[in-house]
Amino acid sequence: MIPIPRLNKKLKKVSKEILRKKLINYRKNNFINGGISYSQFRKILKNINLKKKIIIGGYYPINSEIGCLDILERLEESNFKLSLPVTKQNNDMDFYEWSFKEPLKIGLQGIPEPNTKKKTIPDVLIIPLVGFDRNKFRLGYGGGFYDRYIAKISKLKKVLKIGFAFSFQQIKKIPTNKFDQKLDIVLSNKKNIQWGFYF
Repeated sequence: MIPIPRLNKKLKKVSKEILRKKLINYRKNNFINGGISYSQFRKILKNINLKKKIIIGGYYPINSEIGCLDILERLEESNFKLSLPVTKQNNDMDFYEWSFKEPLKIGLQGIPEPNTKKKTIPDVLIIPLVGFDRNKFRLGYGGGFYDRYIAKISKLKKVLKIGFAFSFQQIKKIPTNKFDQKLDIVLSNKKNIQWGFYF
Protein backbone atom coordinates (compact mmCIF):
# COMPACT_ATOMS: atom_id res chain seq x y z
CA MET A 1 0.00 0.00 0.00
CA ILE A 2 1.18 3.54 -0.68
CA PRO A 3 3.56 4.18 2.27
CA ILE A 4 2.46 7.78 2.90
CA PRO A 5 -0.46 8.08 5.36
CA ARG A 6 -1.21 11.65 4.28
CA LEU A 7 -1.67 10.54 0.67
CA ASN A 8 -4.08 7.75 1.60
CA LYS A 9 -6.15 10.20 3.67
CA LYS A 10 -6.30 12.68 0.80
CA LEU A 11 -7.36 9.97 -1.65
CA LYS A 12 -10.51 9.05 0.26
CA LYS A 13 -12.77 11.70 -1.21
CA VAL A 14 -11.13 12.74 -4.45
CA SER A 15 -12.42 12.10 -7.96
CA LYS A 16 -11.03 9.33 -10.13
CA GLU A 17 -9.30 11.94 -12.29
CA ILE A 18 -7.38 13.47 -9.40
CA LEU A 19 -6.65 10.07 -7.90
CA ARG A 20 -5.33 8.85 -11.24
CA LYS A 21 -2.96 11.81 -11.63
CA LYS A 22 -1.61 11.37 -8.10
CA LEU A 23 -1.03 7.65 -8.52
CA ILE A 24 0.62 7.98 -11.95
CA ASN A 25 2.96 10.64 -10.60
CA TYR A 26 3.73 8.51 -7.55
CA ARG A 27 4.48 5.50 -9.75
CA LYS A 28 6.76 7.56 -11.98
CA ASN A 29 8.74 8.82 -9.00
CA ASN A 30 9.00 5.39 -7.35
CA PHE A 31 9.52 3.13 -10.37
CA ILE A 32 11.91 0.24 -9.81
CA ASN A 33 13.22 -2.35 -12.25
CA GLY A 34 12.43 -5.26 -9.97
CA GLY A 35 9.04 -6.69 -10.83
CA ILE A 36 6.91 -9.82 -10.80
CA SER A 37 8.80 -13.05 -11.27
CA TYR A 38 8.08 -15.77 -13.79
CA SER A 39 7.76 -18.29 -10.95
CA GLN A 40 5.02 -16.15 -9.37
CA PHE A 41 3.02 -16.22 -12.56
CA ARG A 42 3.56 -19.91 -13.26
CA LYS A 43 2.42 -20.67 -9.71
CA ILE A 44 -0.92 -19.05 -10.54
CA LEU A 45 -1.28 -21.11 -13.70
CA LYS A 46 -0.42 -24.25 -11.76
CA ASN A 47 -2.90 -23.43 -8.98
CA ILE A 48 -5.81 -23.12 -11.41
CA ASN A 49 -4.84 -26.49 -12.91
CA LEU A 50 -4.97 -25.62 -16.58
CA LYS A 51 -5.27 -28.69 -18.75
CA LYS A 52 -3.94 -27.27 -21.99
CA LYS A 53 -1.66 -24.67 -23.47
CA ILE A 54 -3.56 -21.44 -23.29
CA ILE A 55 -3.57 -18.03 -24.93
CA ILE A 56 -2.01 -15.31 -22.78
CA GLY A 57 -3.08 -11.70 -23.28
CA GLY A 58 -0.28 -9.41 -22.21
CA TYR A 59 0.55 -5.71 -22.58
CA TYR A 60 3.45 -3.55 -23.68
CA PRO A 61 4.55 -1.50 -20.61
CA ILE A 62 4.44 2.31 -20.87
CA ASN A 63 4.51 5.24 -18.43
CA SER A 64 6.52 3.40 -15.75
CA GLU A 65 4.13 0.43 -15.65
CA ILE A 66 5.49 -2.72 -14.04
CA GLY A 67 7.09 -4.96 -16.63
CA CYS A 68 5.68 -8.18 -18.05
CA LEU A 69 7.75 -8.73 -21.22
CA ASP A 70 10.24 -11.07 -19.52
CA ILE A 71 7.35 -13.25 -18.36
CA LEU A 72 5.74 -13.22 -21.79
CA GLU A 73 9.02 -14.25 -23.41
CA ARG A 74 9.44 -17.16 -21.00
CA LEU A 75 5.85 -18.22 -21.66
CA GLU A 76 6.43 -18.22 -25.41
CA GLU A 77 9.53 -20.36 -24.90
CA SER A 78 7.24 -22.80 -23.06
CA ASN A 79 4.94 -22.89 -26.11
CA PHE A 80 2.19 -20.67 -24.78
CA LYS A 81 0.52 -18.52 -27.42
CA LEU A 82 0.79 -14.76 -26.86
CA SER A 83 -1.43 -11.84 -27.76
CA LEU A 84 -1.36 -8.08 -27.24
CA PRO A 85 -4.15 -5.48 -27.32
CA VAL A 86 -4.94 -3.32 -30.33
CA THR A 87 -6.89 -0.15 -29.56
CA LYS A 88 -9.56 1.09 -31.94
CA GLN A 89 -12.00 3.95 -32.38
CA ASN A 90 -14.65 4.65 -29.70
CA ASN A 91 -12.40 3.27 -26.95
CA ASP A 92 -12.78 -0.24 -28.33
CA MET A 93 -10.06 -2.88 -28.06
CA ASP A 94 -9.33 -6.44 -29.17
CA PHE A 95 -6.41 -8.82 -28.73
CA TYR A 96 -4.34 -10.12 -31.62
CA GLU A 97 -1.83 -12.95 -31.79
CA TRP A 98 1.79 -11.90 -31.43
CA SER A 99 5.25 -13.44 -31.13
CA PHE A 100 8.56 -11.91 -30.06
CA LYS A 101 9.76 -12.81 -33.55
CA GLU A 102 7.26 -10.36 -35.07
CA PRO A 103 7.54 -6.55 -35.33
CA LEU A 104 5.20 -4.14 -33.57
CA LYS A 105 3.60 -0.95 -34.80
CA ILE A 106 2.57 2.16 -32.89
CA GLY A 107 -1.20 2.20 -32.33
CA LEU A 108 -3.80 4.92 -31.78
CA GLN A 109 -2.80 5.41 -28.14
CA GLY A 110 0.91 5.59 -28.93
CA ILE A 111 1.51 2.05 -27.64
CA PRO A 112 3.32 -0.71 -29.56
CA GLU A 113 0.75 -3.15 -30.98
CA PRO A 114 0.79 -6.32 -33.11
CA ASN A 115 0.97 -5.76 -36.83
CA THR A 116 -1.33 -8.68 -37.56
CA LYS A 117 -4.97 -9.44 -38.34
CA LYS A 118 -5.16 -12.65 -36.29
CA LYS A 119 -7.73 -11.68 -33.66
CA THR A 120 -8.01 -13.96 -30.63
CA ILE A 121 -9.62 -14.14 -27.19
CA PRO A 122 -7.10 -14.83 -24.41
CA ASP A 123 -7.72 -17.40 -21.69
CA VAL A 124 -5.64 -15.35 -19.27
CA LEU A 125 -5.42 -11.55 -19.32
CA ILE A 126 -2.42 -9.78 -17.77
CA ILE A 127 -3.72 -6.28 -17.08
CA PRO A 128 -1.76 -3.11 -16.26
CA LEU A 129 -3.19 -0.68 -13.75
CA VAL A 130 -2.73 2.68 -12.10
CA GLY A 131 -4.04 1.62 -8.70
CA PHE A 132 -5.83 -1.25 -6.98
CA ASP A 133 -7.43 -2.17 -3.68
CA ARG A 134 -7.80 -5.30 -1.54
CA ASN A 135 -11.14 -6.06 -3.20
CA LYS A 136 -9.28 -6.36 -6.52
CA PHE A 137 -10.85 -3.33 -8.15
CA ARG A 138 -8.57 -1.61 -10.62
CA LEU A 139 -8.06 2.02 -11.56
CA GLY A 140 -6.90 2.47 -15.16
CA TYR A 141 -6.19 5.47 -17.36
CA GLY A 142 -9.84 6.46 -17.74
CA GLY A 143 -10.56 5.29 -21.28
CA GLY A 144 -12.50 2.22 -20.21
CA PHE A 145 -10.72 -0.01 -22.75
CA TYR A 146 -10.26 -2.97 -20.41
CA ASP A 147 -13.66 -2.63 -18.75
CA ARG A 148 -15.39 -2.73 -22.13
CA TYR A 149 -13.23 -5.57 -23.39
CA ILE A 150 -13.74 -7.73 -20.30
CA ALA A 151 -17.50 -7.14 -20.38
CA LYS A 152 -17.53 -8.14 -24.05
CA ILE A 153 -15.50 -11.33 -23.87
CA SER A 154 -17.03 -12.50 -20.58
CA LYS A 155 -20.17 -13.25 -22.58
CA LEU A 156 -18.16 -15.60 -24.80
CA LYS A 157 -15.81 -17.47 -22.47
CA LYS A 158 -14.38 -17.55 -18.96
CA VAL A 159 -11.20 -15.49 -18.75
CA LEU A 160 -8.80 -15.25 -15.81
CA LYS A 161 -8.04 -11.57 -15.14
CA ILE A 162 -4.69 -10.91 -13.46
CA GLY A 163 -3.62 -7.39 -12.56
CA PHE A 164 0.12 -6.57 -12.54
CA ALA A 165 1.26 -3.82 -10.17
CA PHE A 166 3.91 -2.52 -7.84
CA SER A 167 2.87 -3.07 -4.21
CA PHE A 168 2.89 0.69 -3.59
CA GLN A 169 0.02 1.11 -6.08
CA GLN A 170 -2.42 -0.38 -3.58
CA ILE A 171 -4.75 2.07 -1.84
CA LYS A 172 -7.56 1.52 0.66
CA LYS A 173 -10.46 1.82 -1.76
CA ILE A 174 -10.83 2.41 -5.50
CA PRO A 175 -13.92 4.50 -6.41
CA THR A 176 -16.11 2.27 -8.58
CA ASN A 177 -19.25 2.33 -10.70
CA LYS A 178 -21.38 -0.32 -12.40
CA PHE A 179 -19.08 -0.45 -15.43
CA ASP A 180 -15.89 -1.27 -13.51
CA GLN A 181 -14.73 -4.86 -13.95
CA LYS A 182 -13.20 -6.65 -10.98
CA LEU A 183 -9.93 -8.57 -11.28
CA ASP A 184 -9.56 -12.19 -10.18
CA ILE A 185 -6.00 -11.82 -8.93
CA VAL A 186 -3.52 -9.01 -8.34
CA LEU A 187 0.17 -9.88 -8.57
CA SER A 188 2.68 -7.38 -7.25
CA ASN A 189 6.41 -7.31 -6.66
CA LYS A 190 5.86 -7.97 -2.93
CA LYS A 191 2.55 -9.75 -2.36
CA ASN A 192 -0.39 -11.21 -4.23
CA ILE A 193 -4.13 -10.93 -3.74
CA GLN A 194 -6.05 -13.97 -4.91
CA TRP A 195 -9.81 -14.09 -4.57
CA GLY A 196 -9.65 -11.79 -1.56
CA PHE A 197 -6.81 -13.47 0.30
CA TYR A 198 -3.06 -12.92 0.54
CA PHE A 199 -0.82 -15.91 -0.06
